[in-house]
Amino acid sequence: MRTVQGGGRLGRRVHRVTRWWRSSLQVRVLTSTLAIGLVALALLGVYVGERISAGLFDARREQVLAESARSTQQAQQVFTSSTAITRPDVQQLLRGVTLAQSGGGSSERDVFLLRAPGQRSAVEVGATASDPSLVDLVGREIKEATAAGGQQWQSVGIPGEDGRVVPGILVGQDVTVPVVGRYQMFFLYSLEAEQERLDFLLRTLAFAAAALVVLLGSMTWLVTRRTVHPVRAAAQVAERLADGDLAERMTVRGADEMARLARSFNEMAEGLQDQIRRMEELSTLQRRFVSDVSHELRTPLTTIRMAGEVIHAARDDFDPAVKRSAELLAAQLDRFEDLLADLLEISRFDAGAAVLDAERRDVRDVVLQAVEHTATLAQRRGSWLSVRLPEAPADADLDPRRVERVLRNLLVNAVEHADGSAVEVAVAADARAVAVTVRDHGVGMTPQEAAHVFDRFWRADPARARTTGGTGLGLAISLEDAHLHGGQLEAWGRPGRGACFRLTLPRRAGIRLDGSPLPLVPEESPEPADTAPRPRTDPAALPELPPMTGEIAVVGDLRDPARADLQGQVERLPARPGGAA
Repeated sequence: MRTVQGGGRLGRRVHRVTRWWRSSLQVRVLTSTLAIGLVALALLGVYVGERISAGLFDARREQVLAESARSTQQAQQVFTSSTAITRPDVQQLLRGVTLAQSGGGSSERDVFLLRAPGQRSAVEVGATASDPSLVDLVGREIKEATAAGGQQWQSVGIPGEDGRVVPGILVGQDVTVPVVGRYQMFFLYSLEAEQERLDFLLRTLAFAAAALVVLLGSMTWLVTRRTVHPVRAAAQVAERLADGDLAERMTVRGADEMARLARSFNEMAEGLQDQIRRMEELSTLQRRFVSDVSHELRTPLTTIRMAGEVIHAARDDFDPAVKRSAELLAAQLDRFEDLLADLLEISRFDAGAAVLDAERRDVRDVVLQAVEHTATLAQRRGSWLSVRLPEAPADADLDPRRVERVLRNLLVNAVEHADGSAVEVAVAADARAVAVTVRDHGVGMTPQEAAHVFDRFWRADPARARTTGGTGLGLAISLEDAHLHGGQLEAWGRPGRGACFRLTLPRRAGIRLDGSPLPLVPEESPEPADTAPRPRTDPAALPELPPMTGEIAVVGDLRDPARADLQGQVERLPARPGGAA
């Protein structure tokens, strides 16, 4: 468990460091520069160290070889001029030469006189060494190489008093000793002084490299700071401009490229501010014009309405042409009044004057009221309204007038485009939201059209007639009503498969929606088998209905006996878990 927790903490730290590195241009430039600088200095240090080490070693080796050759020659001269003929005399001669040569060099050295491999004589004399503990450094390979003739050398490691191993050079050459024959004379030189000199040079290079890295990092940080700081300032100013603070500007210092960037940014911000101000003034004038025109048209429209009602009431006394004109006048006056009402309503949304009169209501009641108002239109267009309600109450804080208006707009829009097919209405609720979907199986629309269906005065087919007298603002007002509740209004459609609109409202004020109880994209159902397909506008294609008066009873309580007739026409869904408020 501790291992898992430790791994999780390490992963989070790595994630934070990675995010910090990716989010800062200055950090990326600084770390990249330091990494490249460290790699370059490391490679340069290795190269310089190798060159210095090789140079010191080669110089010392040449000196040692020359010195050893002179010392070997001197020792040979001593052996040649010696008169020793007995074993003690030869032993004393070897010791004397060894001691004399060990102190005769340019620096302290050790001397070994060893019998050559395979050498035999009548007089047995042992080997001599200035330090017998180091005789083991003379290996078999250098002995055999020396026996082959000439001067030979080998790098060795000399054990130190404190356990350290000091580099050294072992040089050997044959000499002839009276009475006993051929011996091998070895000189052991220590390179400790050269190693100390090399270590000092490497420490100096390392210190200089560290100072250079610090200097490089400081310069990089300073340069990137002077470069990135104006960019950060521009980003902060751009964020404040995006938040609506159009008076925000960058500080201009100097006359370099960064100053020119700041001046160009400020000029762009001033241009945007001026453009936005002009657009706001134009929008204000437009909203005021729409509001003023709508209010000013109220009085003449009222007068025209009164005169039109008088004419319409007396239409039976007119000839057929005039009677038809009176009926058209009344219908267009109704549409004109609806258009004025929608213009006034949309102007209230634009001005931010729309007020939500919320109360606790059961969405099922609001849905049934909207269905009742649309039933006549659906009957005239040959469409069947199918309503599915949950068993549990779907209470929510809402403005019933606005929500009913949204549902009426959706139902009227679905009936108009259903082309005589069924229109399905579904209601569902969960612990956070309540949703209503209105689904038709008419001509449908493309995804591009669904993205613009809530635009003002937008129509998918400009040549399509508005048989129900719509104003072109219904869905736009419905979207504003949904947003006023803190809800969502969405649309889906496919050509030939119909369309589906979904209204999702929070059950209580302040709830942020993160989903919906109903899907927006309807589930595909198999087409019903029909041996004799009828046109969708054929009344005989409608289902059998019980005898009715043409009205649907709408009551506020589902348990009211007056709703018993209506319950037979409503398909109920099982209550969803957690669906009750």
